[in-house]
Amino acid sequence: MSIKTISAMAIAGLLAIGAVATVAQDAFVAPATPEEAVAARQALMKEDGGIMRGLGGLSGAEAVAALNTVLTNYTHIPDLFPEGSIVGDSKALPAIWENWDAFTAIVDTGKTAATEAIAAAEAGDAEAYAAALKTLGGTCGTCHQQFRS
Repeated sequence: MSIKTISAMAIAGLLAIGAVATVAQDAFVAPATPEEAVAARQALMKEDGGIMRGLGGLSGAEAVAALNTVLTNYTHIPDLFPEGSIVGDSKALPAIWENWDAFTAIVDTGKTAATEAIAAAEAGDAEAYAAALKTLGGTCGTCHQQFRS
């Protein structure tokens, strides 16, 4: 076997391992209790907040990896807000369930913006990346203004 063939096989193996790790990493399980929902969504929001603060300084593969985490998190947000999960130190407002369509529309806007930011980072398009990050960050503020105490 040539070195080129061995290298190609090694790269293919690493990519396969990465794909399996990504799937395993997102083994999301919806919370079973209101308390678990509050803890999970607070952890998710803290994670996203930390990532969002650093996104402006990232580009390329680092930005894509960070944004994939944000996109995955946004995908899980509706599952972390089951009715009746205003317990403990939750800051969620009843308006979430009273205006569920508006709540999920904000989440969908965030998912779209994260997807656009990923594409822009992959393409090296700094202007589109910045615009998508602005939209993505705006979804956080919009949601918190309407649905968080």
